[in-house]
Amino acid sequence: MVKLTEQNREQYAKSILDALIAEDIQEFRHLFLELHPQDQLDFFLELTEVQRKKVYEYLSPEEFSEIFQELELEEQKSTIEELDTIYTQSVFAEMSADDAADFLGEVPEATVKRVLDGLESEDAKDIRELLSYEEETAGAIMTKEFINITAQSTVRDVIELLRQEGPDAETIYYLYVVNGNHELAGVVSLRDLIISDPNEKVENVMSTRLVSVKTDDDQEDVANLIKKYDFLAVPVVTSTNTLVGIITVDDIIDVIEEEATEDIGELAASRGATDVNLSSFTAAKKRSPWIIMLMFFGLITAGVIGQFEQTLEQIVLLAVFIPLLMDSAGNTGTQSLAVMVRSLATGSFEKKGMFNTIKREFGTGIFLGLICAVVLMILIPIVYGDVMIAIIVAVSLFFTLSIATIVGAVVPVIINKMKLDPAIASGPFITTVNDVLGLMIYFSFATAMLQYL
Repeated sequence: MVKLTEQNREQYAKSILDALIAEDIQEFRHLFLELHPQDQLDFFLELTEVQRKKVYEYLSPEEFSEIFQELELEEQKSTIEELDTIYTQSVFAEMSADDAADFLGEVPEATVKRVLDGLESEDAKDIRELLSYEEETAGAIMTKEFINITAQSTVRDVIELLRQEGPDAETIYYLYVVNGNHELAGVVSLRDLIISDPNEKVENVMSTRLVSVKTDDDQEDVANLIKKYDFLAVPVVTSTNTLVGIITVDDIIDVIEEEATEDIGELAASRGATDVNLSSFTAAKKRSPWIIMLMFFGLITAGVIGQFEQTLEQIVLLAVFIPLLMDSAGNTGTQSLAVMVRSLATGSFEKKGMFNTIKREFGTGIFLGLICAVVLMILIPIVYGDVMIAIIVAVSLFFTLSIATIVGAVVPVIINKMKLDPAIASGPFITTVNDVLGLMIYFSFATAMLQYL
């Protein structure tokens, strides 16, 4: 396999392209197949449609399947339109069932039928099984390509089995032991097999201290479990403990990315619209519900200001500091929200406890409020020459920031207790709530201090 550096990458790619354009199949295959699969993918994405069609002709379905399963969903959809039915079916026959199911779960039923009709019945059955599970569950992300063994097998038998079936398995580092009813009974690692006597039975080598997940477990819970135990794979069982698949760490990396993207979308009130491949219309349609709702919240903010119209008429200078107060409250609340959502996702919230976590955020708000209040007490008299206004703004900001951290910390906890994603307490939502609270504090205090102004 060729190891490319930044210096020779461009030249090597040019050599492959030259062979492709010249229709020198032997040279193209020699150069292209020497590349790492990821470098093959990078090269493929730079080609024109005409050049890609030559690639399909020069590579076998098995060779091209390595590229296809690494493409992004939208790239897969456009690529499959360029392939004939026979080649498509052959490509999917070489792919792992979970990768095939990931794609087929996102395309029309006509495409699913087109693909599955050309597969062997057992392969099609595995894919349909994976498609039957709810999205974002262990069953939906597991793979069916795994090796299971029996407790009565010898180590020598298992090693021989690995030589035969290992190339088609997702991983061979963990082998799962099942009984006559295909129920999960134990696990043995490749290391255990290598260091054991070849004549030793698996039942004397395997571990019965099992950690498994159910088919309907949430994928995020599976990711946390694999992180906790540092597993390379985890077995998936039914409610009756029947072994039906495994989830490997590479699938969990995809889950972590997906969940992080989802949380970012929630925090920014743009869930489902973070994909840059979406059209402007689709992105706007997905974002608009939150924006419209927040617009109504904005009317509440305007209503709060309207309630203190007389105060503003008497001291117009108070209006100058409204943006400062609102921005500070929103930013502080969003910071607490991000901290709390992250601690809930990683499990550190449970370790610290609700009281300690919220106490820490409240303390942080107090210190931030004190720092900002001191700065304003110095700057406002210098810039505006009014000490009383400085006191009003500084005190209001102190209480606002203290409360804003509480709101940012408590709201996601409440939402989490309701069995919803805590990230749904999005940044814009928390910001709007804190804006209203901040303005109430500001104008209430200013109104109370009017006699001193």
